[in-house]
Amino acid sequence: MRYKPQHKAEVHRKIVQDASRRVRAEGLNGAAVAAVMRDTGLTHGGFYKHFHSKDDLLLESLRAAFSEIKDCLVRATGKSRSAAWKTIVRTYLSPEHCDHPERGCPLAALAPELARVDQEMKGQILAEMASYKDQMFPFMPGRRAADKERAFFVIFSTMIGAVEIARMIPDPLGRKRMLASTKQFLLNSF
Repeated sequence: MRYKPQHKAEVHRKIVQDASRRVRAEGLNGAAVAAVMRDTGLTHGGFYKHFHSKDDLLLESLRAAFSEIKDCLVRATGKSRSAAWKTIVRTYLSPEHCDHPERGCPLAALAPELARVDQEMKGQILAEMASYKDQMFPFMPGRRAADKERAFFVIFSTMIGAVEIARMIPDPLGRKRMLASTKQFLLNSF
């Protein structure tokens, strides 16, 4: 059976998308090659037609995750750059983002695990994080580049930590209070 020319690219995209969601929901070990390939309807052996290693799949899935959250946050801001950072804070610290790690920020889902990967992988992950920062940078409060960078680090590290902690709180009301208090703090801080 002959496949259309774009078939391999479509299958590749589906594998990356599934792995991206799976790794955010289940952790770095959640994107086991066999499970990802099974979900895509392929065999474990077909994996190597798309990737050189599991690390390649992980990096592509992280890239897709960063792209997904960036697109979500940019879409939330609309076309307005004025106070767009406040919309980003409200969106990121929403119960929906907190309750769905598989669709959310990979840092809020994976930061402790990513800190433990080998040095070569850390360098590649750092490059993805830098790209994420660069794309969020224009939306940050501040007049000078140094102010925007400082705001990015403070805002995003606070939001990432708040979402990580909120996800540990079993009570939905407690999670909402945690997110709301962090949101209010950030919105009143800049």
